[in-house]
Amino acid sequence: MKTDHPDPARIDQKHIADVRRFNRFYTRQIGVLRKNYLDSPYSLGELRVLYELSRGDDLTASDIARTLDLDAGYLSRLLRDFEKKGLIKRTTSKLDARQSHLSLTAQGRKVYAPAEKRSQSDVAAMLAKLDPARQSVLVGAMRTIETLLEGDAPAATESYILRAPRHGDFGWMVAAHAVNYAQEYGWGDPFEGLCAQIVADFVNNNDPSCERCWIAELNGENVGCVMLVKDAAPDTARIRLLLVDPKGRGLGLGRRLTDECVQFARASGYKKITLWTHSILTAARHIYQKAGFTLTSSEQRHTWGKDVVAEFWDMEL
Repeated sequence: MKTDHPDPARIDQKHIADVRRFNRFYTRQIGVLRKNYLDSPYSLGELRVLYELSRGDDLTASDIARTLDLDAGYLSRLLRDFEKKGLIKRTTSKLDARQSHLSLTAQGRKVYAPAEKRSQSDVAAMLAKLDPARQSVLVGAMRTIETLLEGDAPAATESYILRAPRHGDFGWMVAAHAVNYAQEYGWGDPFEGLCAQIVADFVNNNDPSCERCWIAELNGENVGCVMLVKDAAPDTARIRLLLVDPKGRGLGLGRRLTDECVQFARASGYKKITLWTHSILTAARHIYQKAGFTLTSSEQRHTWGKDVVAEFWDMEL
């Protein structure tokens, strides 16, 4: 997310250092600092332009500059060089003679193809070092980064459905929480026990008129869930067990599940919604804040084998 005039005083210096360290790590990880990227004769910037052109015809230089955030002068020189080498061709637009559409020539596609194949194999090799569960965590983290930096815009086009739970879904909720929180935060077995107790209480005692559970499904696979239940306080609902699996991140799913809870709570006549989360769950906290919840209190605890800061958020309806 871009800001015109960021105030350095409002940004944690450790966060800046962490982002810069990650950038250094990842650029080395994927080899972008090498002179000949992907063992090709071209730099990363040159190959990115060829990649955009390989995806389809009718692109203009302005389209590419906007997509890649490239300086117009640099891009113009690069395109002239590609044209001299026979890698691209220009076609005058039928709608506007002042514009030219760019596309790869047969030679351009032949030159670019090995780089595309190498990129695919390099990523496959990187992922092969991880088991399937950790691959999902990695891809989900990447989607989360993309979503946050794009200002909460969905980063992918997959569609999901929200539905009521079916047989087996409640067991999945417990297992998904246990696995994801153990992998991402190192939370131990007592956390799984807590989730199991929350699910058991809902299954055995829920009132369908004012309590509900949603399951998010993507391509036939469970990728998210949430519950809205009656709280002990009068006229108050509580959000419980909000989870977006790494396979479902980047789609705005956490925000959608939270919105469903708020809408249902209003329709059911509740006056307030409360929830319990932790400071380390930054993505969830961001969702709650955007939805209109306010942090009302917090406390330090040692829970599930970790030092945590428990937080309590409320919304007046």
